[in-house]
Amino acid sequence: MSWLETMKKSFHIGSRGEVPGGIWVKCETCGAILLRDRLIENLWVCDKCEYHFRITPNEYVELLFDKNTFSELFASVKDIDFLRFVDTKKYYQRIKTARSSTGFNSAIITGTGKIDGHKVASGMMDFRFIGGSLSSSVGEKIVRLADYAIDKKLPVIMITQSGGARMQESTTALMQMAKASAAIGLLAEAKLPYIVILTNPTTGGVTASFAMLGDIHFAEPKALIGFAGPRVIKEAMKCELPEGFQKSQFLLEHGYCDKIVSRHHMKTEVSKVLGLLMD
Repeated sequence: MSWLETMKKSFHIGSRGEVPGGIWVKCETCGAILLRDRLIENLWVCDKCEYHFRITPNEYVELLFDKNTFSELFASVKDIDFLRFVDTKKYYQRIKTARSSTGFNSAIITGTGKIDGHKVASGMMDFRFIGGSLSSSVGEKIVRLADYAIDKKLPVIMITQSGGARMQESTTALMQMAKASAAIGLLAEAKLPYIVILTNPTTGGVTASFAMLGDIHFAEPKALIGFAGPRVIKEAMKCELPEGFQKSQFLLEHGYCDKIVSRHHMKTEVSKVLGLLMD
């Protein structure tokens, strides 16, 4: 372990911008130094600028679902290093590390639960698992979730949080875009609602497929949503991009999402839609 990693471990510096001591967290948008305990109570939302920090699938379960109603499905589906891919690390080592750090086998957690009494099927992506990247296991779990929802006549709630398709699986990862999209198409044919909650970030092949196929799209405030990153687009087009380009407010103004919803009100808004579409 390098001296830098040792210092990080000693000071409990994590992915949420934590500062030494683990008591304070720095907001990634406005730079405010926030008391960690208060931030947790506020559902990981900055009380200065409303920036929504990334949270885990387990935290979304607590946020959205009625207590003790969520049950995981297809937990055994896992990634396999079938190409024996190596970049700066061997892919199977990245998978092993991600499984150990998250406690899950994949970058998406699927299951069923109730939201204000409405039973739903749900998929929740996890950015901690190799950037929430779209892999063969993610695509397979989405297909299985859609099939299960059709069989049980359940609406599907999808929470997206991803950097795009997983490069270590090459074209197999890219093919999951078509595979997942086809599964969502079957939901539409079965006349079952598909509600997408876009969180920070939702980019790449996920945006180009199942993230933008919802009947209803909610987005968390100030979430980055797009295909390529702003810097890549700026370099390719050689021009200045509009302020707030690819943020949720920009998408709302241009018709790519239906409503921006604070995490504090997300369960209420989803429940309203379910009441309208399923009752």
